[in-house]
Amino acid sequence: MSVIPSIQAFAEDLTEIRRDLHAHPELGFEETRTAGIVAAKLREYGVDEVHEGLGGTGVVALIKGKGGGNRRIGLRADMDALPIEETSGVPYASRNPGRMHACGHDGHTTMLLGAARHLAATRDFDGTAVLVFQPAEEGLGGARRMIADGLFEQFPCDEIYGMHNDPNAEPGTVTVTPGPAMAGASFFDITVRGTGSHAAMPHQSRDPIVAATALVQQIQTVVSRNAPPTKPLVVSVTTINAGSAYNVVPDRATISGTIRYFHDDVIAMAEQRMRDLCAGLAQAHGVEIDVDLRNVFDVLMNDPELSEAYVAAARDVVGADNATLTNDQMTGSEDFADMLKVVPGAYCRVGHAGNVPLHNPAFVLDDDILPVGASVYARIVETRLPREGTAG
Repeated sequence: MSVIPSIQAFAEDLTEIRRDLHAHPELGFEETRTAGIVAAKLREYGVDEVHEGLGGTGVVALIKGKGGGNRRIGLRADMDALPIEETSGVPYASRNPGRMHACGHDGHTTMLLGAARHLAATRDFDGTAVLVFQPAEEGLGGARRMIADGLFEQFPCDEIYGMHNDPNAEPGTVTVTPGPAMAGASFFDITVRGTGSHAAMPHQSRDPIVAATALVQQIQTVVSRNAPPTKPLVVSVTTINAGSAYNVVPDRATISGTIRYFHDDVIAMAEQRMRDLCAGLAQAHGVEIDVDLRNVFDVLMNDPELSEAYVAAARDVVGADNATLTNDQMTGSEDFADMLKVVPGAYCRVGHAGNVPLHNPAFVLDDDILPVGASVYARIVETRLPREGTAG
């Protein structure tokens, strides 16, 4: 492995930053402390411009290479945490109750800061690096809000790259899936309105719990009996809530969850089937059922040519055998997909040590990944914006 020496030299600083961010996690659009630290570090590193407040709490920085040039390469990291109570037991665990960096965004932010420190010091490229620190990736639409606020009008990019840590992969490996790489997602909220009664006289009710539990069972058939087996689809009910007392049949129940997909015709079918099931069960049980379905993530599409370029840059860092193209698709979703719909680019996954999955309250990010990710970020800028007379 050939981590960039200047980045390896300040690896301990990166660990300190990451652990501080980890101890003070903030949810989407609330990342004021995180954004403030990011902006302060960028200014300390001597970047050319720092812009705050884009997309609410987003930060954008510009670093100009020695060679001038008009081309611009974007690098993006997410900053938000999850509404999870941490149980990792690490000494730098979350100090904010009910909030945790269980997806490693503290690491992504730190890796991009590491790349910024190196690029600002060396400037060994011809063009401009555009560093995007994005809020609210976890289903709140941070990328879409930054784009709506004029991200790419104010800071145009020719290409853009992102990355995610991967505790399921071998440490020190980098993988990129050309084409459709991560699933799109719709979220759903379903409200069942019935008639409440005394629990001793349920015949006087229209029980929303009975209707809701029947609906949960029927939703499972959308995948098993409606989706083509050759086209991936995941439908998960993740919450069901009703009632407040032992002796009361409630008048309302709520269900929520997510649909993950890779094909437009499959998500259209799944959403219509959900509506049809709700309508049918409402009639069967004599209740009212309202369903709110909304697209939250698009399918993440990696540009095939730029996927190869990303892997080539990563090989300079992790070695030829450890940076590969793969056909593996992830049913997880990532709102970097929205940026890739506007600007071509690619998204990689960087493996690290650990056996606890993402979004788990005991998840621990391996700090050894920080100089690796920072080096990959830096190398894609240096290879895609080579100075005159240097190899691309």
